Amino acid sequence: MTTPPSDESRATPARTVTEAKALAALAHPYRARLMDALKVDGPSTATELARRTGQAVGSASHHLKVLHDAGLVAEAPELARDRRERWWRLVTRQLRWSRHEFADDTAAVAAAQAAEALHLQRQFDRVRAWQANAESAPEWDRTAFATETWLHLTPAELAELGEEITAVLVRWGQRPTPDDGAEREPVLVFGRGFPAQP
Repeated sequence: MTTPPSDESRATPARTVTEAKALAALAHPYRARLMDALKVDGPSTATELARRTGQAVGSASHHLKVLHDAGLVAEAPELARDRRERWWRLVTRQLRWSRHEFADDTAAVAAAQAAEALHLQRQFDRVRAWQANAESAPEWDRTAFATETWLHLTPAELAELGEEITAVLVRWGQRPTPDDGAEREPVLVFGRGFPAQP
């Protein structure tokens, strides 16, 4: 049985990733799924994560160790019922990185590019999966949204806009779950802002 993320874990500040080892760990599709499962479900065992992601327990355990060695997950021994049970939690729910910070380290730049490409592909895949199945959930189909806006900005203004949008998402992510009996589903919201031409 998974434990939903606590209000305390939701309020953990974002971590800026500065190590190539952590970026390389994030650039693996299954490890990215494990990180997402821990964000959605909260602390879990390898068995629960394997069930959630449709993988073997041994595979989940191996990839959790890689994430642990990279400083991205930590054991949560206080949740174990006995010495054999191992629980895992995220070190922080929010990660950020910038290729600019790794300009002198070609291995780190390559890892950052691979991690970013993986996350972008996973976003596309999730949107396609939703579009293919949206009619099966009409109550969600009416509220799911996509938005696109062209703006004229300086780099500083784009940074400010990004901070404002991130602050809104963080506020919603950190809010205590209302005790109103309503059933809530995991919802993915993502946005990107970058220079482009029509």
